[in-house]
Formats: sequence, structure tokens, C-alpha cells
Amino acid sequence: MAKKKIFTKTQLKNLSAEEIIDKIQHENYSLLASLGAEDLRKEMVKVGKVCNTAVNYFFASTGRGKSKKHDLKAQKKLVKVLSKVAPGDYKDLPKVGENGLVVGFNHPSLGEIGRIMMMKVDKMGDKLTCFPVNLPWYEALAPNYERIKRLGFIITPTITPTTWKKMDLKEGTALYGAGNRIKREFRDLYTNLSRELVKDGGVIFVAPSATRQATVFKTKDVYDKKEDIIPTMAMLALKLYEDPEIKCDFLPLAILPPKDYKRGLNMRKNYKLIPGEPMTADYIRKTYFKTKNLKRLEGFDYDFHMRIAEKLPKEFWY
Repeated sequence: MAKKKIFTKTQLKNLSAEEIIDKIQHENYSLLASLGAEDLRKEMVKVGKVCNTAVNYFFASTGRGKSKKHDLKAQKKLVKVLSKVAPGDYKDLPKVGENGLVVGFNHPSLGEIGRIMMMKVDKMGDKLTCFPVNLPWYEALAPNYERIKRLGFIITPTITPTTWKKMDLKEGTALYGAGNRIKREFRDLYTNLSRELVKDGGVIFVAPSATRQATVFKTKDVYDKKEDIIPTMAMLALKLYEDPEIKCDFLPLAILPPKDYKRGLNMRKNYKLIPGEPMTADYIRKTYFKTKNLKRLEGFDYDFHMRIAEKLPKEFWY
């Protein structure tokens, strides 16, 4: 594979997030390497190769061309293959209605991503789906963006707080300023895309932890409400509900990984995907919006996390 290209300082300063994404997808650029975080990019190379090989196989083994019929065949092949190499039990998933849907899940490993993809294709049909993907993971998959979209998934880059911290950019420098701007624009792109998708009844998958962690709550202090919880779900809900016409429900999804699981893909080991009690748009608006200005949702993130935790053994709570 050709060596990754590096954005110049001028490009980092002036290119929009859309232009940055286009170059990552089509011209072999790496934003991570350009911001001095090549080590973070390399961490995902091997996993990315496995995933890209699988995506290519789904299409190569089901015909040629870019017809809707071919896409459906590739989606069926995805379910068939993943059910064997990445098995997951999601039999209790409730029937998905016409409303848009946000599915929030705990994120103990990379393994649940394949199981969630299988569940989505198998049970949610052709509903278009958005996955916010951490930048190292995104750069590994970006060359296959179009084929991943044909499978029913739009991936969009985000820079999580954990990744931002690991990048260790020095505040006040040009790289810090460029990275911070792009991080913010990535978030805005994701918000706008999410809003458009749920308007049409699409599905958003998001991990409230914004990073891989073994437990639903980051620490016992967060569970005990002695430490603030990351307001991932509330921030998304606020952005979506800015449009009064949007009817978007939220579904907590508990991920129970296999015994002796690791942070990776855990191939051929069975996961359980256990839905919690859904939270409808009407319920969220009536219960958590405490001001007419819709500035915050009191207690929403904590309650959402609890609906995940309640479906898991206590060892996964905090």
C-alpha cells in the first residue's frame, strides 16, 4: 500500500472538513499522521484490513455492478458470513417503526460493531444507518466508504475526547488550532447528517462512552453521581429535537461480550445484544426538557446508561 500523504499546514488551515474527508477517502491522505498521531493510525491498520477484506468479499462473491439487486445480495451475504464468524444473539430486538431511531450501546470491544451491523441488516432492512466512527477507525475504512454505504451504513469521522487527548497537541500551536477546528466541523457534519437521516426514519448507532471501555458507567463515582457523566446522548437529542417535526426514539442496547473477551474483534465468539426499555420522542420531551429554550436534558444520560446497565451483570455497571 502506498505511503499515506500528509496535509500541508496551509491545507490544514484552509480546507473544510468535507474536503479533508474527500482526500482521506480518495487520495490516500491521513489526518492523524498530519497532526503528528501516526501511532494512533497504525493501531487500526490490521483490523482495518480484516474489515475491508470482508466488505470486498461480500460484493465480489455476489456478482458485479452497482445495482440495488447486487447491494441486497451483498447485504444477505454479510448476514450469512457474520452469523458464523461473528455470532450475535439479538432475538429480543423490538420491531422498528417508522420513526427515526437512535441506538445507544455500551462499547467493551470492537467485536460488537460486526454484530450490530449484522443485526441492523437482518432486522432493520433498508433503513439507512449512520455510524459516527473515531478517526483512527475511520481512516482504516475510508477507502471502502462507498461499498460500506451500499451495505446500508454511512460512516462519518469523529475525534473522541480520548483520541484528542492521546494526540497530545500543544495548545496555542497551529496544529492544535487546525485540529480543534476540524474536530468541531466533524461534529457539526455528524449532527447535520443525523438530523437528515432520522427525518426519513433512519437509524443512528452511537456509543455514549465515546470510547471503548469495559463498563457502562466510566467509574463508580459517575454511577454514584459524584462525578459528571459525559452528555453524549443529551447533546445528540438536543440537536435532533431542535427540529420540532423530528420524531426520533432512543433505544438502549446492552452488549454482553463473551467470557474472556478482549478489546478486539473476538471472532467466532458469541455476543448478546439485549435491548433495554425504549424511550420515545414524546416521553423524552415531556420528561427531560426542563426549559422552553431546550438548553439541557436533566438526567437523560444517566437514565439512558441505567437502562443499559440493568440488562447486564453488575460487573459491567461500573
